[in-house]
Amino acid sequence: MDKIQTKNFIAKRVAKELSDGDLVNLGIGLPTLVGNFLPKDIHINLQSENGLIGLGPAPTKETYDADITNAGGQPVTLLEGGMYFDSALSFSIIRGGHVDVTVLGCLQVDETGSLASWIIPGKMVPGMGGAMDLVTGAKKVIIATTHNPEYTIDQIIEATGATLIIDQVKQMKLED
Repeated sequence: MDKIQTKNFIAKRVAKELSDGDLVNLGIGLPTLVGNFLPKDIHINLQSENGLIGLGPAPTKETYDADITNAGGQPVTLLEGGMYFDSALSFSIIRGGHVDVTVLGCLQVDETGSLASWIIPGKMVPGMGGAMDLVTGAKKVIIATTHNPEYTIDQIIEATGATLIIDQVKQMKLED
């Protein structure tokens, strides 16, 4: 698989982990792809920490609005009934434990579940983001990341064992 196929494979697999009625935060990068693979038979509310609930599919030329973006600055659409609000309310939702699932990308996860996710050198990010609030406020955390060939799958599974609250979705371990 090439890089895009791999990311889509991971996003599709993560989408299967979501349940009807979930309020789901999608982090920037690979996690934003999860919205493209949501099961049609369930209703998921997608949330972005910059103050949106009810995110829809990627915009087309007709639905593009430069003023509606996700936390990564990418243009998004809102479904009927979707809403936007200030960051204070958004982080109250997150810190108040109202997010069922957050899907985050990462740089690394260690054997204790500590997450390194803030910045990739040389890449522009719009700010520190809400990962630290999301991993403590969400009921379930899914890390969606591509495989780092520096580690074997056995090392990853051992390091991120079932005792942790973080589920690592790896293209080389999980079946479609």
